Amino acid sequence: MKLAKATLAVALMGIFSNVYAADTGSQSQVVEANNLNWGYLNPLRGDQSPGATDLWGDRTKDMETGMLVKFNKGFTSPPHIHNITYRGIVIKGLMHNDDPNAEEMWMPAGSFWTQPAGETHVTAADGQDNMIYLEIDSGPYLVQPADEHFDNGEKPLNLAESNIVWLDKSDVKSIHGENAQISSLWGSNQIGKMGGSMVKLPAGYKGSIDVNAKEFRGVVIKGNVSYHSVETKQDKALAPGSYFGSTGEFKHGISVSKEGATIYIRTNGKFEVNSK
Repeated sequence: MKLAKATLAVALMGIFSNVYAADTGSQSQVVEANNLNWGYLNPLRGDQSPGATDLWGDRTKDMETGMLVKFNKGFTSPPHIHNITYRGIVIKGLMHNDDPNAEEMWMPAGSFWTQPAGETHVTAADGQDNMIYLEIDSGPYLVQPADEHFDNGEKPLNLAESNIVWLDKSDVKSIHGENAQISSLWGSNQIGKMGGSMVKLPAGYKGSIDVNAKEFRGVVIKGNVSYHSVETKQDKALAPGSYFGSTGEFKHGISVSKEGATIYIRTNGKFEVNSK
């Protein structure tokens, strides 16, 4: 796995959010990063395990799930595999995720990688605070011994933030915001097919992400966002690790702090980034 670098996976917040949305008949969900219930990625290891919390879905079941995972400085895993493929994005710190014999290559916030099911790898963290967003298309998410490794035919990808190629409104039709940029990471951009991308918004940006999709999910990766919609009684402060999502046609109001912001988007529909 040699490109440019970085990681791993029982919580209630994502489940609660989905249930709450269903009970109220609302189209959207918002989960603030400072209002999460944390557990362990591997409860059997207790505090030796990375911390974890589901933003949406349930990683203990056979379903799509998006979660946050925290690692202490100096964490290094033994060689291991996973039963399913996952995607990871660094939110805080420095992460390394590669073959057991590979040299350490630390990926900073905003970096992206994929870890194929069955491939032996190690994960390490070197920042004072380390956190990633981890996403699976099916579950449950399990950590298994390296001697059970297998080849599922997929290839790993490590993409450091500095190697991401960004496009603006002169390149793509979905970007109308002034100085806003987008980068496709995986999957498809076609309506009806799932895909993932990152949107970078400049300092002081004010506008919206206008969506028409059966499934739309956004996670704040970098920067601080002030969020509002027709379903929020007041603006919500979304720090890195916060989540917002919707179904159908919906407008997510976004204002960005002075350092700018990066948002990861997973959707199977159409969205546009518009400035006020």
